[in-house]
Amino acid sequence: MSKFIEYLKTKSFRNNIIAAIITVIALLLIAFFSLRYYTKHGEGLNVPTVKGLSFEQAVKKLEDAGLKYEVDSVFIMDQPAGIVIDQDPDPNTFVKDNRTIYLTINAGKTPNTKFPDITFKTLREAQAIIESSRLKLGDTTYKPDVSRDVVLEASFGGQPITAGQIIPVGSRINLVLGDGRGNEEVDIPQLIGLTMDEAKFSLRGSNLGLGTIIYDGPITDSAAATIIKQDPMPVDSLTKVAIGTKINITLSNKPQ
Repeated sequence: MSKFIEYLKTKSFRNNIIAAIITVIALLLIAFFSLRYYTKHGEGLNVPTVKGLSFEQAVKKLEDAGLKYEVDSVFIMDQPAGIVIDQDPDPNTFVKDNRTIYLTINAGKTPNTKFPDITFKTLREAQAIIESSRLKLGDTTYKPDVSRDVVLEASFGGQPITAGQIIPVGSRINLVLGDGRGNEEVDIPQLIGLTMDEAKFSLRGSNLGLGTIIYDGPITDSAAATIIKQDPMPVDSLTKVAIGTKINITLSNKPQ
């Protein structure tokens, strides 16, 4: 043990320790600078802003900067087709040369979607389903029905539409809803002697509809033709009908 302690005190031991320390330091410095060189520490560039540019402009700008790119696409109706709507990394982010920049492009063609089943859904439910299908809620109108704010009919472009039909994303869907007054009754209006237009106005005011139209003899002047019969008629035994009831009429040009 004493010989080992004596050896520790020798010049040879001190030289070996110093040489070992210098070797370790040298190895660390070599590794550090090699890593800096390999990773090009401190070298790189700021990501250019390409958001809002056309795809062609964005690609040229990235390639001029020595950057690669990958592309994905989505469809946003209110944005021009073919422009960059998002980029990752964000503009002015410091990155290495040859870094891949991920671009999101607005698709140039309107995609289609299946119209969902919203019949007999409440207005709130129908709106949520319509929007989740990337469609838009259009106009809402009401007609007599015992159900209130429940979808009775749907239309697109003025035509009825049913579940499963294919329509463009972003289409406006108009709905006909129940007004909750289907069980109410109104007085039967007197239509005898009225023209067609006058009868329609009267029926609309009573929340009733126009039913079958029968012509008595030739109609030479439809605007002047008057109603000579209606069904149902307001009589003592029947003075009220349910909202939405259709009234049948007979028109004639014969003088009364």
